[in-house]
Amino acid sequence: MQFHFDFISPFGYFASLRIDALAAQYGREVEWRSMLLGVSVLKVMGMKPLMETPLKGDYLRREFARYVRRRGLVLRRGVDDPVMDPRSSGRAFHWTLAHQPQLAKPLARAIFHRYWVVGEDLSSPESVAALAPPGLESDALLAAIRGEESGRLLRAAVEQSMQQGVFGSPTVAVDGELFFGVESFATLEEWLSCGGW
Repeated sequence: MQFHFDFISPFGYFASLRIDALAAQYGREVEWRSMLLGVSVLKVMGMKPLMETPLKGDYLRREFARYVRRRGLVLRRGVDDPVMDPRSSGRAFHWTLAHQPQLAKPLARAIFHRYWVVGEDLSSPESVAALAPPGLESDALLAAIRGEESGRLLRAAVEQSMQQGVFGSPTVAVDGELFFGVESFATLEEWLSCGGW
């Protein structure tokens, strides 16, 4: 079971708070995979950023606000705030996944929290490296973000996600099926509970 997300996606962040617990209820483990909406949405699908899309952007603002209220979340970043460049975060995540996989999820959670809850811009390699979890040296992570390997790993992950049909964040891939959006979690849970249909 794979969880595809972009760090700049608020709904990807919302999903990250629930996906592992949901999967564990049905004896599943989750592989996290960072992707880039700038590639799937802008370059491949040729669409505007969602918040700039007439009608859809207005709906997503309301959906974001509803979700935050319903879950009692307190966020310092809103959907209309300037968007960071997510490549440093994606590079850091996939390099960590390749070299210290047990630390990849803690790093991703730290990035999500700092970006959405704290509201910090994490565009720079230094800002991401400062979030290295215990067991991962920030200097080593900084060098990795700046290195060629992390770029190759991120590009490969983005390409693989699109080959699977992933176009947005969050998307959960399970049993050969894709479930897009945090609102699809009810359907996803039904699928997991009965083994599919």
